Amino acid sequence: MATEIKAPTFPESVADGTVATWHKQPGEQCHRDELLVDIETDKVVLEVVAPADGVLSEIIKPEGEVVLSSEVVGIFQEGASAGTAPAAAEASVTPAASPEAIKEEPILNPAARRMADEKGLDPAAIPGTGKGGRVTKEDVVRHVEAGAQVSPAPAVAATPAVSTAAAPAPQVEATAPVFAGERVEKRVPMTRLRAKVAERLVQAQQNAAMLTTFNEINMKPVMELRAQYKDAFEKRHGVRLGFMSFFVKACVEALRRHPVVNASIDGNDIVYHGYQDIGVAVSSDRGLVVPVLRNTEDMSLADIEAKIREFGKKAMDGKLGIDEMTGGTFTISNGGVFGSLLSTPILNPPQSAILGMHKIQERPMAVNGKVEILPMMYLALSYDHRLLDGKDAVTFLVTIKELLEDPARMLLDV
Repeated sequence: MATEIKAPTFPESVADGTVATWHKQPGEQCHRDELLVDIETDKVVLEVVAPADGVLSEIIKPEGEVVLSSEVVGIFQEGASAGTAPAAAEASVTPAASPEAIKEEPILNPAARRMADEKGLDPAAIPGTGKGGRVTKEDVVRHVEAGAQVSPAPAVAATPAVSTAAAPAPQVEATAPVFAGERVEKRVPMTRLRAKVAERLVQAQQNAAMLTTFNEINMKPVMELRAQYKDAFEKRHGVRLGFMSFFVKACVEALRRHPVVNASIDGNDIVYHGYQDIGVAVSSDRGLVVPVLRNTEDMSLADIEAKIREFGKKAMDGKLGIDEMTGGTFTISNGGVFGSLLSTPILNPPQSAILGMHKIQERPMAVNGKVEILPMMYLALSYDHRLLDGKDAVTFLVTIKELLEDPARMLLDV
């Protein structure tokens, strides 16, 4: 029985998607829930799986094609086998690959496939621990750490040409040598996520009166509190105690005291949000994503740490859902994990402010007329001057500083 393979139903905030990768080819045997195709949107990569055991008989939307919500991308024959596939489907199978070789090809999720390609690894040599034997990114990392040899397959170093997936121009022969001093270039299409991030960052600078104010914070009280209770915290809650949860809780309290920072502009109206949904910027292989912690005013430190850890794992595996990255009233970005000492974060529209955390670095500070070496961190608050005056932004940032330099304030509400 022929079944239409359709793109997922996109939410209102996503207009269309692009066919990123077909993991099965026409005439190839598929099992129920086996990955067929990845649909890349502006925010996430959505996976379309086989509805039953059978054969993919036809690809209607090839890789690179734009698809709309619920649009048909292929035809699937339920109950069929590779030997009984339609003649047209059999003819479209790549003659270089035998049915036995196709059947034995391992299943890799998108993040794992990209890493394996980048490192020149043979996917068949990587043991999969995911569902149905699927190879995850963690499997690739473990394989590399175990001392896997890089495949000698022709790469950029072997040819000065662009990869065949990205270059429609005539290909250079694989035997073409690379001469000393030759500068090799590689051109690849920008992903939809990277293109959307670029578009939104430019829009943020063009459409908002963006300004940044700075302050510095003594991290010693938080570091001492964390060192004192981190083992008991992890034993009780099953999650490590980090610095981000302290910053999230401090931001929640500061947003309560300064509600205009939690507001946004909608046309000629100012929308004041009676809840604190805080986005946490996370770096992934596909680019910067901002999953949102919902109703943080009701979350404990353990809840925040567990959710951030879940977001980080999903981001690395490419499993973040669209609903997890929509909305948000305020954003925190932590460039300090990469060593950034000072930066000016860019707004995440339509939010009116974003907090930038940075590297903790010991510096000599004057304390009560004496010089002390303290672990200091610069904080940066970028804000929309159309909505926030300088006084609002500075007092908000000072509130965060006071709460973190004396964590008891968050418990006593003073």
